[in-house]
Amino acid sequence: MSPRTKKFIGLLIILAWLFIYGLVAMRVGVGVLPNANGLIKLLYYAIAGTAWIIPIGLLLPWMHREPKKKSRLT
Repeated sequence: MSPRTKKFIGLLIILAWLFIYGLVAMRVGVGVLPNANGLIKLLYYAIAGTAWIIPIGLLLPWMHREPKKKSRLT
């Protein structure tokens, strides 16, 4: 797979992930936390605000990995 194709696929995955993650995080925040303690809300939003990067951090090395060179037997 060419690097350009991998980056395009990675871009689509990242956009879909951020959209879905944002909707789920908002739904949990609105549905579960309205009556929660202020400290609990702070912890939730701190964790939810940074946890989205973990899957993307795992995807980025794949996107930027160079394709393996085919060995030429002569």
